[in-house]
Amino acid sequence: MASRREEQQAEVRLRVMRLISQNPEVSTRQVAEDVGISNGSAYYVLTALVEKGLVKLGNFKNNPRKGQYAYLLTPRGIREKSLLTHSFIERKRKEFEALKAEITALEEEAGLAGEAIPSPRRDKSI
Repeated sequence: MASRREEQQAEVRLRVMRLISQNPEVSTRQVAEDVGISNGSAYYVLTALVEKGLVKLGNFKNNPRKGQYAYLLTPRGIREKSLLTHSFIERKRKEFEALKAEITALEEEAGLAGEAIPSPRRDKSI
């Protein structure tokens, strides 16, 4: 069983790989913003993906800023993304089932089992 930290790292790798597959021209800064990690962490993740052969780095041919790179998933990277997606879905399904069981237990404990429970109202003045 993977530790919580390993699961978080796998989720970050998956999110980064999904961003790359959607937009190969994404910048490290944009990866950091979209994934919710620091710029340094985004650079580290991208570098690790390149070193593992999951992503290859290419220059833009028609871009006046020749220093900017394109991140492209390799065939190995596409497979890894697929495996990460599968394990992410399985983990989230287990979490969902555990939450459903906990909600049912709490409803039974509170004597609310089977009753329609209204959602808490939000104060519209806020």
